[in-house]
Amino acid sequence: MTATISLADVSKRYIKYDDTAVMARLWSRTNRSWLWALRDIGFDVQPGESVGILGRNGAGKSTLLSMLCGVTAPSSGRIRVRGRVAPLISVGVGFHPEMTGRENVYVNGTILGLSRREIDQRFDSIVEFAEIEKFIDTPVKFYSSGMFVRLGFAAAVASQPDVLLVDEVLAVGDLPFQIRCFERMNEIREQGSTIVVVTHNLGAVRGFCDRGIVLRDGRLVFDGQTFDAVSAYHNILGELSADEPGAEAQDTQAGRITSVEVLDVSRRPSAHFRVGDTMIMRIGVEALRDIDEPFVWLGINTVSGVAAYSDANVREPFPRLRAGEKAVYEVQTQLQLTTGSYSVEAALRYATGPGVSALVGRCAPENFYVTGRGFVHGVADLSGQFVVGTG
Repeated sequence: MTATISLADVSKRYIKYDDTAVMARLWSRTNRSWLWALRDIGFDVQPGESVGILGRNGAGKSTLLSMLCGVTAPSSGRIRVRGRVAPLISVGVGFHPEMTGRENVYVNGTILGLSRREIDQRFDSIVEFAEIEKFIDTPVKFYSSGMFVRLGFAAAVASQPDVLLVDEVLAVGDLPFQIRCFERMNEIREQGSTIVVVTHNLGAVRGFCDRGIVLRDGRLVFDGQTFDAVSAYHNILGELSADEPGAEAQDTQAGRITSVEVLDVSRRPSAHFRVGDTMIMRIGVEALRDIDEPFVWLGINTVSGVAAYSDANVREPFPRLRAGEKAVYEVQTQLQLTTGSYSVEAALRYATGPGVSALVGRCAPENFYVTGRGFVHGVADLSGQFVVGTG
């Protein structure tokens, strides 16, 4: 099968201008250096495949999409994109602010390769999907960002593209609109369209994408199943947070985590729980040298990376570990969470002083799902009681 998207050894670099002090400019030139946004990227995407691109800000995700849609060219390497491409890489991209929504639909449709007759046939469905019937003849400079996105997405998918490129712009829309967008993308994917999505919404990636690609500092560090891609992304977040200024010291030569299991109350491996269930995190560790006052840190995050809960037994550490000794620690938590996907991770640490500790080892995040009560939103299910007041 011929790939819809093919990249081979693609790199992109920009000139970085290092500004100097105002007075110094009189006697010296502005310093320039190379900034590599992407290095040696290579992968193929097949027709009908949906791929999520993950990475921290500055990893190169938007630069990659810009090259795929032809906005910018690679500094080296080869990119091939076959078929009609519909990009949604910024709010209102391709719209002229002085033109009305109606005029912009026709201009945008023409750019995407549609004839006047084809746009006429699809115009009503575009306006209906965008939900801007009352404002279609208003200049788009008066549109909100949400209206921009709704109209842009509706016009893009109406062109029946072979390749749909979607940046974080869908996050601007409200939840009902986002749901309709993913339903529509599912439809065009089933028709054979290739979809590439850049987003920080890990739940959307896991629920929609067949595959995940993780970028770090402009390099491809993972390409595979979506579930594993989310774990790889969480690993990067954990590694970088440990490297940030002010982070606690690391002592990875002291020991290591040898095994991690997520168990239900019957001590069976599980990745699906109901609200209020007990989850057991079972961690196997090995000391490579003596470790005084070891303790375990546990963290639970939402799919968007928001910390839902974290705790550690730093005030009541485990007994001292001797060099070569192995141990198994368990952490039990009651999942008072709302419906959704979460990740749990653990770290082995030891105290180095009052309020200070060193990191020995950190496990990769384990993903799980919670089935909660209907009509409950947020992160925590606090089991509110609704009664008639007495006074």
